[in-house]
Amino acid sequence: MSTETQNLTLVQAVRDGLYGEMDRDEDVIVMGEDVGENGGVFRATQGLIEEFGENRVIDTPLAESGIVGTAIGMAAHGMRPVPEIQFSGFMYPAFDQLVSHAARLRTRSRGRFTCPMVVRAPYGGGIRAPEHHSESKEAVYVHEPGLKVVVPSMPSDAKGLLTAAIRDPDPVVFLEPKLIYRAFRESVSAAEYTVPLGEAAVRREGEDVTVVTWGAMTRPTMDAVEDLAPDVDAEVIDLRTLSPMDTETVVDSFEKTGRAVVVHEAPKTGGLAGEVIATIQEEALLYQEAPIERVTGFDTPYPLYALEDYYLPEPARIKDGISDAVEF
Repeated sequence: MSTETQNLTLVQAVRDGLYGEMDRDEDVIVMGEDVGENGGVFRATQGLIEEFGENRVIDTPLAESGIVGTAIGMAAHGMRPVPEIQFSGFMYPAFDQLVSHAARLRTRSRGRFTCPMVVRAPYGGGIRAPEHHSESKEAVYVHEPGLKVVVPSMPSDAKGLLTAAIRDPDPVVFLEPKLIYRAFRESVSAAEYTVPLGEAAVRREGEDVTVVTWGAMTRPTMDAVEDLAPDVDAEVIDLRTLSPMDTETVVDSFEKTGRAVVVHEAPKTGGLAGEVIATIQEEALLYQEAPIERVTGFDTPYPLYALEDYYLPEPARIKDGISDAVEF
């Protein structure tokens, strides 16, 4: 196995994962609005059409329902399509295709058909874009049985998780936090590899409090935790895969610390933090030492421009949540 590494941003790691799987398997195709000659709105597919041709890198009409519906048909007949939706807020026209067909195809056909496709979409806020370009609705897809939901926070994970998602026999919604597309670089193996779906990463070990997060909120969470150290010894869990969720890692951590905070940028009500908290209390109630805190976005439409700085959880607000849990 090659030991060569590359210093990549998250969006470059996504492209590297796409390239590797397209090179390995001719059934893998990329499709979506402007993914070909333009290389995608964030250039995640740049250069792929020159390498693999217009029959495998397909520029589609501006019709999200048609993009995903066509991909479902391709997947059912043996291909592995990777449709890109330019922003996750544009996925709603395709929601019926995802929940009524992609998520149910295996069950509906009694296993005769599967739907091995990955719907990629940049998601989340922080780049000063309008609301349908910035919202975080991951809980909507987690709620649907039959869909797997993945959110990377590191370039190395982005490549490995995307590779695993493309090889998975079932549909995966792959949400890419565009706030950190080019925010930092990481050493990423040039060889092919996978990061298993359904396994969280412990980003920092600790004894005092468990902090659960994912995606773009991982970095401000780590910043907050480092600011509180050594007075507070926090353990940070990056879920990486939201469905299926690695509840074992979360519960094991909580049994050690007895306190928890969940951080996400989606609105508080109906957000995935509630599911994490319910799971902890179902599995480890007798270990609980304090109310579990939520540090989230607000129950409002996503704001414009400068107000993003108040909407998104940032280290000071995360530190307050951690302190409330520890000092109870």
